[in-house]
Amino acid sequence: MENLSESGLPTKGERGRFAGHPDMTASPFSIFRAVLCLLLAVAGILPAADAGGEHIMVSGGPALRRWEEYRIPSDQHDRYGGNFIKAAHIRMQGLRRSQPGAALTWMIYRPAYEARDREDAVRRPPYVCDMREIQDRAANVGARIVWFSSTPQLISYLNNRRGRLIDSFEYFGHSNKYAFLFDYSGDILGVSTCYLHAKDLRAIRGGAFSRGAHIQSWGCHTAEYMSQVFRRRTGRPMIGAVGKTDYSAISDNVSLPAVNGRWGQ
Repeated sequence: MENLSESGLPTKGERGRFAGHPDMTASPFSIFRAVLCLLLAVAGILPAADAGGEHIMVSGGPALRRWEEYRIPSDQHDRYGGNFIKAAHIRMQGLRRSQPGAALTWMIYRPAYEARDREDAVRRPPYVCDMREIQDRAANVGARIVWFSSTPQLISYLNNRRGRLIDSFEYFGHSNKYAFLFDYSGDILGVSTCYLHAKDLRAIRGGAFSRGAHIQSWGCHTAEYMSQVFRRRTGRPMIGAVGKTDYSAISDNVSLPAVNGRWGQ
């Protein structure tokens, strides 16, 4: 598991500015204020100068086929295990083209992909998305992977910015109108054992996001309830689907998931 914290030390630019301050005979109050600001930036209470924003993509996990095959064919999920990986990768490719210097972080629910890897190794479906492919896709767009295996780990990462604000936060995965379902049909058919519920949103700091942050769920039904709770808890709007989302659109390697309804907030 990758360390979920980031360095809180001041940047090289910050050290240079303080060291080269033109007024070396400033009043004690001015010196105190400068030192206080530096300490607050290190603590993550004030944004560190030159830190830049961060773009965070979250990929929930695929269902296991051994459970899904109990459903009638039209109701089965995740014949291809890489839907939420491929869609996030397409989105990051677009961000990299529009913002070449953007800091991309890819949070991925590890237990689901490890379990699907083991299943696919036995079943040998025609199309797979294994852990090596995930690493290759991250390298392709210069994204840093942060694996997580629990909801508290994800929330902790979002809250502990060390001065770097979140410029975009986007979720790719199973969901209903009440929750992001990081696990779905992994342990139990049709059940999630790891999720971010609307009631958990009170634990996320609204101040972790930049003022104009782009926040979007590419899962099903989010705007029917969870988007409104997100805005109340964080003060930031979250775009989501009214209806279901359709990941078949990503088969052209360019398009993002479509919505069988409409987008809302």
